[in-house]
Amino acid sequence: MDTALEPYRRFVPTTRSFLHGDGIGTASYHQAMTKQTVLVVDDEPMVREVVCTYLAQDGFETHEVADGIAALSAVAEIDPILIVLDVMLPELDGYSVLSKLREQTDVPVILLTARSTETDKLLGLELGADDYIVKPFSPREVAARVRAVLRRAAPNDPTPQHIESGDLTIDGLAREVRVAGDPVAMPPLEFDLLVCLASQPKTVFSRAELLEKVWGSSSDWQDPSTVTVHIRRLRQKIEADPDNPERITTVWGRGYRFEA
Repeated sequence: MDTALEPYRRFVPTTRSFLHGDGIGTASYHQAMTKQTVLVVDDEPMVREVVCTYLAQDGFETHEVADGIAALSAVAEIDPILIVLDVMLPELDGYSVLSKLREQTDVPVILLTARSTETDKLLGLELGADDYIVKPFSPREVAARVRAVLRRAAPNDPTPQHIESGDLTIDGLAREVRVAGDPVAMPPLEFDLLVCLASQPKTVFSRAELLEKVWGSSSDWQDPSTVTVHIRRLRQKIEADPDNPERITTVWGRGYRFEA
């Protein structure tokens, strides 16, 4: 028995009862929802099953594959609205898949990873991941994070149109950031985190509050250090001296604050 799969086994009965008619079924549920396909990439069939089922409960169509090469082929064939991508894959690992994807598309990607070190998280962000979830996880968490990422990617997402602070300029409509007139590359999560802080200067946000507002998540599901990693990334991009930040400051014991 693979002990790595134990956290997911308890969800399988829920999966089967849902698929075979315990309450609302997939067909009737989907008739009331707009069809949108999420690609789920993981080499473990049980993980794919529980993730796909919980996404189906939210009204998404799903397509699943088990390796990196199949993932790239599926993207070209089905044009998914979002990809849930495991890092440890046969044929081609998740980081390599993500790197190839970013050469041709900006489709949102959520990484699934058993690697919880800050270095691994930063690598995923550098390559263009929109979010990441550390295994083992609850499939309810994955479904919630999919909804949150899609809300952030939606064109009608309410974002302040224009924010200026010194030589920092944030264009909400174009989703662009400039420092001293130079464009700053910023993945969607980093941009949304910056906007959340900069649109309410002098307001202290705890990590739990930022998880809820930006990630649509909870510290019950997600490690609050996720916020710390993203704050560090932001400081590297918008601060003159990231080790002594003047724009995004730490209020010890409380959280983070944007200084106007």
